[in-house]
Amino acid sequence: MIARDETLQAQTPWLPIAALFASLSTLICCALPAALVAMGMGAVMAGLITAVPGIVWFGAHKGLIFAVSGALLAGAGYWLWRARSAPCPADPALARACQQLRAASVWIWGVSVALYAIGGFFAFFAAKLFPA
Repeated sequence: MIARDETLQAQTPWLPIAALFASLSTLICCALPAALVAMGMGAVMAGLITAVPGIVWFGAHKGLIFAVSGALLAGAGYWLWRARSAPCPADPALARACQQLRAASVWIWGVSVALYAIGGFFAFFAAKLFPA
């Protein structure tokens, strides 16, 4: 049983970090273009697309991007929930580091969920709420 808990605890920090990077991609596909155009910086967006043509791929495949990001966020939330009561080491310094890592993982996951929600709003709802 302890081996499973140690494995679970060792895997926990990486899944929220992967979820953070995946949720950042939702901002690139949807929130960044909308924000630049809303601020009157359409030329900046055109220049960005010219300089980094791969950005267009994110916008064209936003359904896939959001599905993968959502799955990563759900998986990270599940692992964080399971690891919430996993034992920390008995050594005081290691126990403190363990608690800090747990708190940082939850914080990173929360930021990821917020970024995902912002990207989702701009991808799927903003155009319907504010038609041009």
